[in-house]
Amino acid sequence: MIPNQWYPILQTGDIKRDRPTGVRRMGEELVLWRDLGGTLVCQSARCPHKGANIAEGRLKGNTVECPYHGFRYNAEGTCKVVPALGANARIPQSLQLKTYPVREQHGLVWLWWGEAREQLPEIELPHELVGNPRPHETISWTRPVHYTRYIESLLEFYHVTFVHRDHWTNNIDYTFMYGTARNLWMDGRERYLAANKIVNHEVEVDGTTIRSTFDQCEEANPANSSHFNLIYQAPGLTHVKTGLLEITTWLTPIDDENTLAIMRLYEYPQLRTMVPIKPLRPWVLRASLLMEKLVQDPQDVGIMLRQEPKVSERGVNKFIAVDEMNAKFLQMRDRLKAEAEAKADAKAGAEAHAEAPAETAPAAAPETPVTQTSTTPPATNGNGNGNGNGSKGTHGTRRKRTGAAADREDGLTKARS
Repeated sequence: MIPNQWYPILQTGDIKRDRPTGVRRMGEELVLWRDLGGTLVCQSARCPHKGANIAEGRLKGNTVECPYHGFRYNAEGTCKVVPALGANARIPQSLQLKTYPVREQHGLVWLWWGEAREQLPEIELPHELVGNPRPHETISWTRPVHYTRYIESLLEFYHVTFVHRDHWTNNIDYTFMYGTARNLWMDGRERYLAANKIVNHEVEVDGTTIRSTFDQCEEANPANSSHFNLIYQAPGLTHVKTGLLEITTWLTPIDDENTLAIMRLYEYPQLRTMVPIKPLRPWVLRASLLMEKLVQDPQDVGIMLRQEPKVSERGVNKFIAVDEMNAKFLQMRDRLKAEAEAKADAKAGAEAHAEAPAETAPAAAPETPVTQTSTTPPATNGNGNGNGNGSKGTHGTRRKRTGAAADREDGLTKARS
């Protein structure tokens, strides 16, 4: 997992309004909930008291309640109520949840996974996505594979001919995407399966974004060709555009063995002509996404489950020339991890230096009588004591809470301030 990055962990619509939402991301159990003002909160889900999962609890005012013993934690993670100790009890400071920075943008919930900073970077998408006017639909699912293997599978498309050739639903794609009008679109499958050669392959790296373009063609008939534009943006965004098809997929680690996939399909330009009734078009996209979830993606996952090693890293595979984008992805992953590690080491060193006790100056020698006059002033010894201030980042300014929900008023009035 690459530290110091924004990771999409849910669709905004997945957050429950009346109770906590629990997810596992980045190897951690998390709980997400909204306060009375609607501000989203994300915290470690394990109650420090006895390890119960707070996502199984309830919302009480501006607190989330542990289902085991009723301990209540506010948006900053501070325990405000311990029923067993009474209303005026002194609550141990160790009863604290870790609160993670989260933002809601582009229809997704983003988690900052990394060091605390006073000001977090903006969530930026490639310009091809930001300026995309096409309507879209989004779906998500989880798979038992490591995210590096998942990303690799979406950064090249010459596997599609061999993995997806036999299921009948793929023939629908072949017909619309590769069939020719003179053959009544019935030659789509044949034309696609014949186009295996990758030509005009180019890769460009821009910061944390990699772009690749290539043509996949039939060697004996170069006119039978499809053009691809692929994008990778760290830590886990992939985007493909070819012909009518345009898809963005975010891959976020659940843990070292499981990955969340959030897939966004953009409306085909011809769909407005094919389906003139506007309210029906989203259903066409949803049906396409459902087929991807139930048919095409499981075909890829079936291969990935048997790959060895389970985690892709530099040097473990024998790439060919057209795998350059995969190679650049692994290089970037290593670089970003190394940069984050070096920054963490430097910060830890600075904090250790700041907390170290200052050196004690040696005691002055006993004063002795002066028997001769000297024109040289006595030497002085002194030690400069360096100091430094370790700083901890904040998680952003929270909006003012307004409008108490009736079913949470009891908790709000009883919570200790």
